[in-house]
Amino acid sequence: MEAQDAIKVENVSKVYRLAGNSQSLKQKVLECLRRRTQPRMLKAIDDVSFTVKRGETLGIIGANGAGKSTLLSLLTKTIFPSEGVIETHGQVSSLLELGAGFHPDLSGRENVFLYGAIMGIPRQRMMQRFDAIVEFAGLKDFIDQPVKHYSSGMYVRLGFAVAVEVDPDILLIDEVLAVGDAAFHKKCIDKMREFRRQGKTMLIISHDLQTIQRISDRILFLDRGRMMGLGAPKTMIGEYEGLTRRRNTEIYQREWGTGEVMITCVVFHGGDGVERDTFGWGGDLFATVHYQAKHVIDAPVFGFSVSDNEGRVVHGSNTQVAGLVIPWIDGEGAVVLRLRELPMAAGLFLFSFSVHSADHRVNYHRLDNCFPVTITCSKNFEGYAYMPSEWSVLE
Repeated sequence: MEAQDAIKVENVSKVYRLAGNSQSLKQKVLECLRRRTQPRMLKAIDDVSFTVKRGETLGIIGANGAGKSTLLSLLTKTIFPSEGVIETHGQVSSLLELGAGFHPDLSGRENVFLYGAIMGIPRQRMMQRFDAIVEFAGLKDFIDQPVKHYSSGMYVRLGFAVAVEVDPDILLIDEVLAVGDAAFHKKCIDKMREFRRQGKTMLIISHDLQTIQRISDRILFLDRGRMMGLGAPKTMIGEYEGLTRRRNTEIYQREWGTGEVMITCVVFHGGDGVERDTFGWGGDLFATVHYQAKHVIDAPVFGFSVSDNEGRVVHGSNTQVAGLVIPWIDGEGAVVLRLRELPMAAGLFLFSFSVHSADHRVNYHRLDNCFPVTITCSKNFEGYAYMPSEWSVLE
């Protein structure tokens, strides 16, 4: 571990054994004796490696179940890896989940000192910081009440206040920005910025993508326990949003046809030839459709359609309607679709592509709603498409 590194995670995996379906102790014992079933295992973290430098803020993003909270728990050593090595340099303070580390029957005051004791901080130092903790949390009138009577917002305010006021070298935060009002949210952001100025190391989990992009130096993107990427915040958030869009639209996807011709690949790009899946209103969209014909196909027709994010068709056309005659195809080839001056509203649209016979009786290959594309638009109008309009008053 280099001197400037605060955290080093090397080939770390965390495996959980899932409970079986047996309902009785007798059945479980018999299963073990007979060895009829193998235990089901879940890799919550799967071969993850990265380093975090001192003073760096690392955001962690991913869908629910991606392994984000498990990773932070491994870093705090509340759980231990099944494989791999984790090294941290400096005192670690964490706020991992609502009420974690608090005893429900103890008052807020008592829990503050309990947290300090767990962190190995002398009681005298915690007494010196106690007023600042209470002031930050805004719980002066409730600090001597049992925390089991606290609301979720009060829990998080106290937890965050304690975690930051113990002055750690490394601060781990799991979704604190999701709870609390706007005023507390601002206080959290201000405190994180202060930590950055002090050269503290922070790892932050949040589904608030705008905020995490703003406060992070780099972002780690996890999906189903695996690292999907580690890099610039804007780039990683773009990759995460792209994966989310694809998964959210999978229920509308359908593939069918005789297979005599297969659409092997569709590449979206702008006029500059650069591949992308986001286009601006009023600009041009190109889609290069690659195909493989198993034998000679006479007069094939290539088509496309655009649907909204719920699979409802907005527009569709084909080479036949456009007046492009393709005498025959055989083997590999490609056709290019160009949509000029995109009129669609901002949002996610699903593209479909097909190739069929000229009489529409034979569908060689259809890929319905398989290609999500994002349209950006600053114009204000209702519906899916922009139609220029003018108004006047009749004299």
